[in-house]
Amino acid sequence: MEWWAYMAFFFGGLGVLLLMGLPVAFAFTLINIIGVYSFWGGDIGLSQLILSIDSSISTFVLVPVPMFILMGTVMFHSGVAYKVIDVLDEWMGRIAGRLSLLAVGAGALLATLTGVAMGSVAMLGSTLAPEMEKRGYAKSMTLGPILASGSLAIMIPPSALGVILASLGKISVGKLLIGIILPGFLLAAVYAAYIVIRCTLQPSIAPPYDVPPTPIGRRVLDTFRYVVPLLSVIVVVIGTIFMGVATPTEAAAVGTLLCFILAKAYGKLSWKVTKRAVGAAASITVMVLIILTGSAAFSQVLAFIGVTSAITNLVIDMDVHPIWILILMQVVLIFLGMFLEQTSIVLVTLPVFMPIVIAMGWDPVWFGAIMLLNLELATLSPPFGLALFVMKGIATPDTTMGDIYRAALPFVGLNLLVMGIMIAFPDVVLWLPSLMVR
Repeated sequence: MEWWAYMAFFFGGLGVLLLMGLPVAFAFTLINIIGVYSFWGGDIGLSQLILSIDSSISTFVLVPVPMFILMGTVMFHSGVAYKVIDVLDEWMGRIAGRLSLLAVGAGALLATLTGVAMGSVAMLGSTLAPEMEKRGYAKSMTLGPILASGSLAIMIPPSALGVILASLGKISVGKLLIGIILPGFLLAAVYAAYIVIRCTLQPSIAPPYDVPPTPIGRRVLDTFRYVVPLLSVIVVVIGTIFMGVATPTEAAAVGTLLCFILAKAYGKLSWKVTKRAVGAAASITVMVLIILTGSAAFSQVLAFIGVTSAITNLVIDMDVHPIWILILMQVVLIFLGMFLEQTSIVLVTLPVFMPIVIAMGWDPVWFGAIMLLNLELATLSPPFGLALFVMKGIATPDTTMGDIYRAALPFVGLNLLVMGIMIAFPDVVLWLPSLMVR
């Protein structure tokens, strides 16, 4: 049987199972069982599958995933993150598109605090969307900024998805987390610039309104009371990684401890909050790790039957400029992003993409950052981006999916713009990692 027939069997079978509604973890597991039994010698193959599952999650590199997720759930369930939005609101004044800018600012800050994209969208949507509609904001300027800024959690560390991508792709976790800092904040700045320009040219989509003045002393005090301590947690996490003082795993553990201490200091930590936060983090983590076990075995089967090497050789032998190969890979990711959630996309594509990246001599950190931005784009991509459905669930009853799609499209374009900058200027990603203390 030719390699392309094997590939059609595996990817086709996986696609059919997913379309049938089978959870990703179970779909991968079923395909793996069939594959290893057929191509690895029956019972011996099944034994090898068990060993693969054990080795894929018994690794120190993956420990930051539950820690980063727990940081986010503590911030959400304790209610501390909501106070941050109030403080940012005090500083906005009467600038054009004030509430839309608040969504971007809060989204960027919540991204550094939580690393959980869907949670940020749900929180910002339920908090800001009703107020924006009350003030007469157009749906495009209500839904779009919330959708886009909530998904910044993927591109601004700590990023649980970034850890997963780095682990599966054998990329330095610390370098990737540091490398996405500039692109993440560049994306937030581009969002903010778009909002200000559009609201200045079209005032009707974000009507100005009187804002009760807040004394400067109160604003400064609230900033030091609520924002600075939370930012300090991120400075500790990212700073210790950057300076080489701690591994990403150690930094994540310290950051989680500090989040619990802050919640206690604000009087928000109770047994009920702790139980809900730990329970939510455990549920998400177990789901992610189960999917990871299936992906690891999936990539091994593809390598064993020669699919990975065949695709790599086919790409290398193509008589085109390498940039077109990179663009084609991004197009594949964008297409998959319309139908699959981000973790599934990483698990399906990375075993095929990383050998090509190595063969082409591309920097894995640079490619990983570009891929993460594309996965961030996937949350916004019609028709099936997850953030779109989260927004539909919390939006007012008169909001249609068409409204949400139209609101998301300009921000899809802005993501593509930043992706182009990252491809044209790799130092946007690689400069900060080059300064890290080894």
